[in-house]
Amino acid sequence: MRRRSSLSLPVVIVDAETNILDSFSLILRRAGIHNVRTFADERKVIPFLNEQRVAVVVLDLLLPHIPGIELLVRIKREFPSIHVIIMTAMNDLDTAVECMKKGAFDYLVKPVEKIRFVTLVKTALEMNELLDEVHALRRYLLAGVLTNKNAFSLIPSRSQKIFALCQYAEAIACSQQPVLITGETGVGKELFAKAIHGLSGKKGDFVAVNAAGLDDTMFSDTLFGHEKGAYTGAEKQREGIIAQAFGGTLFLDEIGDMSETSQVKILRLLEEGVYYPLGSDIDKRSDARIVACSNRNIREMMGAGTFRKDLYYRLSAHQMDIPPLRERPEDLPVLVYKFLDEAAESMNKKTPTPPPELFILLATYHFPGNVRELRALVYDAVAQHKGGILSMESFKNAVMNKASVHLDRNVRTDGAGIMPDKEMALSHAFDRLPTLKEAANDLIDRAMKRSKGNQTIAASLLGITRQALYKRLKGKQ
Repeated sequence: MRRRSSLSLPVVIVDAETNILDSFSLILRRAGIHNVRTFADERKVIPFLNEQRVAVVVLDLLLPHIPGIELLVRIKREFPSIHVIIMTAMNDLDTAVECMKKGAFDYLVKPVEKIRFVTLVKTALEMNELLDEVHALRRYLLAGVLTNKNAFSLIPSRSQKIFALCQYAEAIACSQQPVLITGETGVGKELFAKAIHGLSGKKGDFVAVNAAGLDDTMFSDTLFGHEKGAYTGAEKQREGIIAQAFGGTLFLDEIGDMSETSQVKILRLLEEGVYYPLGSDIDKRSDARIVACSNRNIREMMGAGTFRKDLYYRLSAHQMDIPPLRERPEDLPVLVYKFLDEAAESMNKKTPTPPPELFILLATYHFPGNVRELRALVYDAVAQHKGGILSMESFKNAVMNKASVHLDRNVRTDGAGIMPDKEMALSHAFDRLPTLKEAANDLIDRAMKRSKGNQTIAASLLGITRQALYKRLKGKQ
């Protein structure tokens, strides 16, 4: 059962003066807080709270039937999760102190500044939501299960790291707070974003925009839209993508590529919930939840001054870092079988059976393109498949060609580099280079270890024939 976000729960205003109720409920609605209930008769408040979950109560102390401070005490005793904001004309320090001791969230003296009132209510809502998320995380982590497994059907995995991320995604799904998803290209960041949206219960759409390669004008036009005549060729008004995401989720892909000007606009959207179409001086409001992703190191970018720190801290209210495929080799079989089924179905073929050696070969590979690259390899193999056991040739060719490029770029840093780590240490210790025989024997040992003793795969890794490897292994004995 989906939780309801605290930001969507009612804000209750209790005051004997109807003009106060009308005025402040309008202020909240204009600020994007639409679920507001007002009570001129304080005797109806407790029955309402018994029937309806509420996040915040704004309470006057001067009430005709029940003293406001008495109502405060009862609300905090029976509904401790509700934040009660006192808003009264009583400018008395002792009364304010007493209210705070009895559990009031804050004490406002009329007349109240609109900005301060809205900010305080939003802060109370956000704190209530954070408490909800803490409780949800504790519940999920202690239970050790996923309540909605189907939401992650596109992310098959045997990895405990991925399972933990699915638990986290399920726990924060109903939050309105932004989510920052990081990870290398091809790990499945958008799949997690879609899963979060699917679990959120939002009625709006999941709408994606890619920031990569867009200058500020193009990005703003794509995201916010424009007014007629905003620039040459703008012959009619056009709504941006953000309008399509109203009531749903806005997915910002590759935010690390945004210009500084675009970053400022996104920051305003996060902080105020408003944006300006190109050519317009009138702001528009958005209630879309922001989920952003990047394959770049945002912290390094902040250190270099190319990404705003305030935007990062706004975006990372919830943060997920998806591990690369090479850190979860246990996922290789389940992903391969999934892609084999998908590829065969799309090509009207019978699903081929992979040889057991395939998974040993794939486990030796770095996979810079991660799951997306594995999918492409499987689809290519199925396209070439004629019948019987799935051939490993296309996998061998792709893996070995790409692996050699990876090794060339990582000489002296990768375990299978030209100068192995052990031999580097040996050369430094004795001030000499390892002999060719020493280096060759060490590479053979590493290849056999990586291939789990499979000589065919080890020979492929070394770029020699199986017969040549067999002779070298015999020579070592």
